[in-house]
Amino acid sequence: MNGLPPGEWHFELITPDLYQAERIERVHHSGRTEFQDVVVQTGAAFGRSLVLDGKTQSTEVDEFAYHEGLVHPAMIAHPGPVSVFVAGGGEGATIREALKHRSVERVVMVDIDKQVVDLCREHLPSHHRGSFEDARVRLLHADALSYLEETDERFDIAVIDVPDPMEAGPAYLLFTREFYTLLRDRLNDGGLMVAQSGPTGPSFYEQCFSAVANTVASVFPTVTLTETFVPSFGSTWGFVIGSLGPDPSSMSVEEVDAAAAARVRGALRYFDGITLRGMVSVPKYLRESVAAERRVITRANPLFVV
Repeated sequence: MNGLPPGEWHFELITPDLYQAERIERVHHSGRTEFQDVVVQTGAAFGRSLVLDGKTQSTEVDEFAYHEGLVHPAMIAHPGPVSVFVAGGGEGATIREALKHRSVERVVMVDIDKQVVDLCREHLPSHHRGSFEDARVRLLHADALSYLEETDERFDIAVIDVPDPMEAGPAYLLFTREFYTLLRDRLNDGGLMVAQSGPTGPSFYEQCFSAVANTVASVFPTVTLTETFVPSFGSTWGFVIGSLGPDPSSMSVEEVDAAAAARVRGALRYFDGITLRGMVSVPKYLRESVAAERRVITRANPLFVV
């Protein structure tokens, strides 16, 4: 159902009982890499987008809400992040947001699929905006788990921006307790990590979010749940922050806005102090699901288990 000619429709299965559809104006690329099916297309509603294995990863119209919501809560909570690790993020928008922080001196991005990154560099310029060319960026095409096992580098911030684990793609081991433990051990004192954690709508959250939240909570002493609405995903979307130091939810509106004004280059379209207050005010059903269900993903059993 992907790679359709102009005038056709992209149908995306949101749940087994729900489709979302968008009229396609142009298909820029459709094919398969070593790891996944890839489509880059322009839709009438959401503009140019990246679709992996039939799932929309980001779109031109609303990617700013996703990427600012993913990156900035953890980075603004840290008093001065210098080094950032990014797993995935092939469009380049995740490193784009990290590079906005004046304190950042080094960003290591590890994405296993070079072909996807190359396609994004060519076809999604409004996503990466030249961030791959920034001298502070080191881009590696490798397995993020193996990289962290082998490196002795330490980071202030880690951002996990890979597809959901249940999609049977190359990323499921990056949602396990073993991976989060390894990631914790690669953080500097007071460091924070954040993982995109799937949909959080009432019909969707049990697919991924509560299991990821509990897995992170089994490793990190402080966990912050956040969400934002991403229209092209058909749901609110969750991020789970694990911290060895500050808690983003404890920051006041004024503290967030002052830190952003002092530390962030350029204008942010989505994130500020008021937005963060909304992001951390997740609904009761999410809070209760995480408190009540101690589901942890392990490498030995990557399925969600109670």
